[in-house]
Amino acid sequence: MTDTASSPVAPRRLAGRAVFPIGLGCMGMSEFYGATDDAESLATLHAAADAGVTHFDSADTYGHGHNEQLLGRFLQQLGPTRRAALTVATKFGIVRAPGRYERRIDNSPAYIRAACEASLQRLGVECIDLYYCHRRDAAVPIADVAGALGELVAAGKVRAIGLSEVSAATLRAAHAVHPVAAVQSEYSLWERAVEAELLPATQALGCALVAYSPLGRGMLTATPPAPEQLAAGDFRRALPRFTGDAGTHNRERVAALSGLAAQWGLAVTDLALAWVLHQGPQVLVIPGARRQRHLAQNIGAAAVRLDAAQQAALDALFARGSAEGRRYPDAGWLGIEGE
Repeated sequence: MTDTASSPVAPRRLAGRAVFPIGLGCMGMSEFYGATDDAESLATLHAAADAGVTHFDSADTYGHGHNEQLLGRFLQQLGPTRRAALTVATKFGIVRAPGRYERRIDNSPAYIRAACEASLQRLGVECIDLYYCHRRDAAVPIADVAGALGELVAAGKVRAIGLSEVSAATLRAAHAVHPVAAVQSEYSLWERAVEAELLPATQALGCALVAYSPLGRGMLTATPPAPEQLAAGDFRRALPRFTGDAGTHNRERVAALSGLAAQWGLAVTDLALAWVLHQGPQVLVIPGARRQRHLAQNIGAAAVRLDAAQQAALDALFARGSAEGRRYPDAGWLGIEGE
């Protein structure tokens, strides 16, 4: 039933460029998922580029600048010609103390300008390809945020702007001030809230929808982790969807997903990523991968074609709202709109 002879999703466009539909989310290379290994992370970044990945996603808050510095080392090692073919995205707006998950949100124009300069330095670039407002501070008008970002574009410091975890109304208001190239939001089989309003809004406005955590932070895989199997520093130990009765329920759903994958001759990760990519021509995914073996497991999803019956079966198994538990602990909801 599945035709892998050609990709149904390539090429996709992001910030005015054609990109491979599966990017690389770099957050886990710096924190949140236990111990990190810069040497392995750099090897994974190079393996991704060698495999054709052209979209790399970071943020200033990941490792308190470490993630951008790591990505900057990778870009320097690539050299200017290969770097020019990549789309590098980073974000501003989440302010945390080292070692703390709790945060505040800063969207003030002065902060945006200062954060951009700091990210340019850490990345070692003259222009950021795609610069996102990571989370929204409702006290700052979105017109002011979009205006400040537009000034960075005019100054040649940013090529395109994006928003993350915003409502469709915020997207439309920002887009009226300056074109928004992309919206980043959590989107996967077990997290489908964007389908109500944000997904159609991105298509109507010509924005990309960049889906983060498209594998449910590792739950939508062949071996979904139980909380006790996670490293002491892994933030998933505190995620409601991974723990207690909700975690048990969600792992039962994933077991059924594994059964479908086996029936169709696909890896679970291929199936989960391909489903997201089939949700619209503007949709891209940025699964995280800290190790080369995980990267290799993700890349093949771009060649998977799902027919209507397969998509319907997945839609039924993971109907909107069927996952149990909230997707963040209380502190993680700060700055998230639309829920």
